[in-house]
Amino acid sequence: MSGLANCVAAAWQPGIGDPNATGWLTVLAYLLCFALSAKVWLKLHGRRGRAFWGLVALLMLALAVNKQLDLQSALTATGRCLAQAQGWYDHRRIVQVAFVLGVLGLMFLALLMGLRALRGQLWRNGIALAGLMVLCSFVAVRAIGFHHMDALIGSHGFGVSTNYLFENVGLLLIALNALWILRRG
Repeated sequence: MSGLANCVAAAWQPGIGDPNATGWLTVLAYLLCFALSAKVWLKLHGRRGRAFWGLVALLMLALAVNKQLDLQSALTATGRCLAQAQGWYDHRRIVQVAFVLGVLGLMFLALLMGLRALRGQLWRNGIALAGLMVLCSFVAVRAIGFHHMDALIGSHGFGVSTNYLFENVGLLLIALNALWILRRG
């Protein structure tokens, strides 16, 4: 196992993953979404939808930490090292496709569970649920590490990376939904 640990350590080091301005702005956006989600969670005491916003708050905090530690890169490095150590690196595409299908299946299952849990409240929480799906898709694409997908999200448009736009659209949807709930009283 130390060979695997050495391989991963050579490919990934904990540290600031996105030290530029857009990286730190995204971390601030995650923390803002955490704070807004926590406020909604507190406001909905004893009402339907509270568990959803509690989960959103916890996820936003975890993703804020992940944004700078780049933990999905550690997952990618671990998969690459395992593939090389076990001799199936040349056939890694099959495993990547299976992983993508598994992640998509889990996301679909989470969406169904979210829709069921928010039954009757979807009109109030649907925008945040859509934002979560955008974020989960983004994290999944980053964790998988397909080179052509990395090239797509690394491209630039409107003066910023597609990566930044994709991630922050999800955060914006969550923040807007939380603000709407907080202002509705």
